[in-house]
Amino acid sequence: MPDNTEPATFLIQGANTMNIGVIGVGKLGEFHTKLLTEISRDQPDIHCAGIYDLDRSRVEEMSNKYNVPSFTSLELLAKECDAAIIATTTSSHFTIASALLKEGLHLFIEKPITTTVEEADELIRLEAENQVRIQVGHIERFNPAIRAIEPYIGRPMYIQAERLSNFSRRVTDVSVVLDLMIHDIDLVLSLIPSEIRHISASGVRVFSNELDMATARIDFVNGATANVTASRLSRSRHRKFRFFGTNPKSYVSLDLTTGKSEVFRLVKKEEASSKNPLKSFAARKILEQFGEIQEAMQGMVLDYIHPEIPKVNALRDELEQFINTLRNNTPVAVSSADGRRAIMVAGKITAEIEANAASSDIV
Repeated sequence: MPDNTEPATFLIQGANTMNIGVIGVGKLGEFHTKLLTEISRDQPDIHCAGIYDLDRSRVEEMSNKYNVPSFTSLELLAKECDAAIIATTTSSHFTIASALLKEGLHLFIEKPITTTVEEADELIRLEAENQVRIQVGHIERFNPAIRAIEPYIGRPMYIQAERLSNFSRRVTDVSVVLDLMIHDIDLVLSLIPSEIRHISASGVRVFSNELDMATARIDFVNGATANVTASRLSRSRHRKFRFFGTNPKSYVSLDLTTGKSEVFRLVKKEEASSKNPLKSFAARKILEQFGEIQEAMQGMVLDYIHPEIPKVNALRDELEQFINTLRNNTPVAVSSADGRRAIMVAGKITAEIEANAASSDIV
């Protein structure tokens, strides 16, 4: 197998077809199986080698539904694969991934990469030792709404993220920090290019033995701050971001559930991105909503942007990115190091919550 740093037309040595398996065919694993079979129909060099799950009835059901081979053991599936998608419960990621890396398989591991930094470090070591690639499934990086507003954020100095979901028995093996908040931790880390200075956090257990609600404040060395809240005790799903930035001065509101986004920027008239920066009647109405900010504008114009959000299947997009990485020997979109950093921050948030609650019987 060629060294990862050398250019190559196909990272899988001596292969004309890339054989990819899916481990874990629960709800998310089924999505991966469905998309992989669709991709294999569109791209002749991609083949769904098969699926495996501890639940034999489920794996047979998915095998029949998507017309793909099923395997009775992880070892048997691994022998047929060049790469694999791991969509099992988080607590099993390390055991499965370490075994497959030792067999020389490239891996797409659903978020989070592992449950601990120590486990992530070992996977990174095995990745390098076996000269393979790991991509971590932080799907929000591929969210078309996020990608649409990124050019307008400027330098984010304050981020407010809120992610609420209803309760699911499927994820009670990990806390809400690793289940839901990890999405926004990764996004924040990808958008703020700075080391972390301090983390404060609080949270509670309610319906499970793990944290069901958590909130954290992350302060960065460059002066930026992110407030991140996650809960799996909500009656409805809710995923919202607000960005406050400089260069230019900007405010961005983004609803990841609906894809609706609004960008407001103070710029010189000639720098306005929109064809019609807010003025006259519309400007007065918008400005009134922000309060008495006209004097603070200092001759600038309020540039309003309502980004077009393309209809993109983010899961398919990230799978195709993984495939293209292996096909063209290019860097992965979300690396094992990225996954490790998100886990590290999640661990610090959890440790802070536990330390603060050490004398309380609430958590």
